[in-house]
Amino acid sequence: MKKIFIVFILSLFLSPIFAQEEAQAQEKSKTPVTNTFSNGLLIENQTVATPYKGGLELQIQHRFSKIESIHNLFGIYGSANTRIGLNYGITDRLMVGAGTTKDYALQDLRWKYLILQQTEDNSMPISLSYYGNMVIDARAEENYGPTGDFKQMHRLSYFTQLIVARKFTEKISAQIAPSLIYMNTVKRYSDSTGYKNLNFGLHAGARANLFGNHSLVLEYDQLLTKQDEGTEMKQPKPNLAFGWEIGTGTHSFQVFASNYNLIIDQYNLLYSSSSRDYMFGFNISVRF
Repeated sequence: MKKIFIVFILSLFLSPIFAQEEAQAQEKSKTPVTNTFSNGLLIENQTVATPYKGGLELQIQHRFSKIESIHNLFGIYGSANTRIGLNYGITDRLMVGAGTTKDYALQDLRWKYLILQQTEDNSMPISLSYYGNMVIDARAEENYGPTGDFKQMHRLSYFTQLIVARKFTEKISAQIAPSLIYMNTVKRYSDSTGYKNLNFGLHAGARANLFGNHSLVLEYDQLLTKQDEGTEMKQPKPNLAFGWEIGTGTHSFQVFASNYNLIIDQYNLLYSSSSRDYMFGFNISVRF
């Protein structure tokens, strides 16, 4: 009888402890997955990541010229393109940003919202973000054809996409992102040939952490909309990019080779002319 009483008393104390541990384990299993990607840029494309609330993210994106030979130091001595941008986390899920790019004198406004976040117990198996931008081409009016036909709205273009990502293991993450482009004005070569104003694209990418803070990054981009082809114009080519990423808690540095050099999403997709010409580039992201 005494033993039964002791067991009963112990159960009164231990049951709440076991129940608490079980509740903590269940709560932990629903914890959002972190570090699917180390920052908001993979190579050319956005990831699902956003700055934390009140956080600033400085981005420097640099592309050298086409890799040719040792005489131009494999593109480093050639003409380069650079974008400098700043992003701000309004909330832990909502980001706004702005930047400027050398080629085409592009001024961009951008935004990103983390709609869904993958959980550790897979009750939510993916992360989903919506990303968009509005870009102003600030070049002189004569770049748009006859000045009598020019309107300020011709400078504008838009890009929007949904980014679906999953962290498969602690070391491997991947994403896929359909996109839509609308250009208020496009290059025309004749009445029958030229780029289309409305275009669709598809993007895929992955990151594999190899050791420590070092990761291999890969990307593929494809314009899906068929363009009017002629003697002066060919269908824009896809992009295949690969590189190396070194990340810390506040910095991320990526060095890579890519077919794209225009940096801004819609210009990369629509005006890429070669799948064989590679450029070296690097991205630097600094979080404050």
